[in-house]
Amino acid sequence: MIPRSSEPTAAEASAWADVLVRRRFLHAAVLTPTGQWLIQDQPERPVRVLSRPADVLALAATIQHRTRSTRSESR
Repeated sequence: MIPRSSEPTAAEASAWADVLVRRRFLHAAVLTPTGQWLIQDQPERPVRVLSRPADVLALAATIQHRTRSTRSESR
C-alpha cells in the first residue's frame, strides 16, 4: 500500500460516507459544522462521533476489509 502524502479531506470523507450509506453499510453519516462526523450503523444503534476525515476513511477501510473477508470465506 502506498502511504498518503496528505491527510484526507472533508470532501473525500464525504464521498466515502455517501457510498457507505447508499450501499447500506451505514444507516446514517452526517458531517457537523464542527467537522465531526455522526455515524450510525443501524437505526436502533447508538450514534458514534468520528472527529476527523481520516476516521471516516479508516471506518470505510474496516468495512471494506470485513466485506472482502466475508466474501472470501463463503467461496
